[in-house]
Order: sequence, then C-alpha cells, then structure tokens
Amino acid sequence: MEEHFELLEHIYEDSEMACFTLKEVIEELKEKDNKIKRLLEDIYQEYSVWEKESLKKLKENQQETKETSRMAKKMAKMGIQKEIKSDNSDSSIADLLIQGISMGSIDMEKKIKAYQEEISKEQFQFAEDFLKFQQKAIRSLKEYL
Repeated sequence: MEEHFELLEHIYEDSEMACFTLKEVIEELKEKDNKIKRLLEDIYQEYSVWEKESLKKLKENQQETKETSRMAKKMAKMGIQKEIKSDNSDSSIADLLIQGISMGSIDMEKKIKAYQEEISKEQFQFAEDFLKFQQKAIRSLKEYL
C-alpha cells in the first residue's frame, strides 16, 4: 500500500467493519420493538456508500484492499450478541455504537492530521467528509441515550 493511499484504506476498512457490525445489530433486533432500528438502517446505508466509494477509489489506483479478518468479525458478532442479550434497550445499543464509531472517528482524525501534507486535496476532502459523517452519526445516536 502506497503511503498516500493509507488514509483511503483506513476509510474502507472502517466502513467495511461498521457495515458488518451494524448489519449484525440490525439482525439481532429484527424481532424486537426498538425505536432505534430505523436510524441504524440509515447509518448502515451511509456506511455502505462509503465502503463502496472508498473501494472504488482504491481499485482505480490499483491498490490492494484488506477485509477485516474472520476472527475480528466473529469476536464482534459474539460481543454484539452478548450485549444485546444482556440489554437490548435503545440507550444501550446507542451507547455501544457510539463507542465503536467514536474509536473510528478518533483514528480518522489522527490519520487526517498525519497524512494531510501527503495526500491530494480530493483525498483530504473525502476523508474530512467521512469524519463529518461519523460525527453526525454519533450525534444522531446520542438522541437515544
């Protein structure tokens, strides 16, 4: 991976894992009467767009991508199932997702600062827009706390 594409790779990996996680949470809530489900579906759809767009940009530049490992996905799935089994309230689900998205958001901010001198204006704007999307998702989820 060329250094100036690492930020784009991070966006792809983050959005790919977020899609997996959100899909699992939505699946766990399918038979439940949670008000947060619609918001989760909206956030999932937006992350899906980011995943596809970042993958497209990487492929346009002949960059290899790495999917999240099976073990990481299995651990995430087990954690989600455990959390929802113990408390499937909207507040608990919002808290769980806010924590995950916040970690990604913090990493994104660090990477933007680290790579801002080495990436194109287009890549910088793409990363900034992704960060703004993450922050918006966090604000929306906070309404359920």
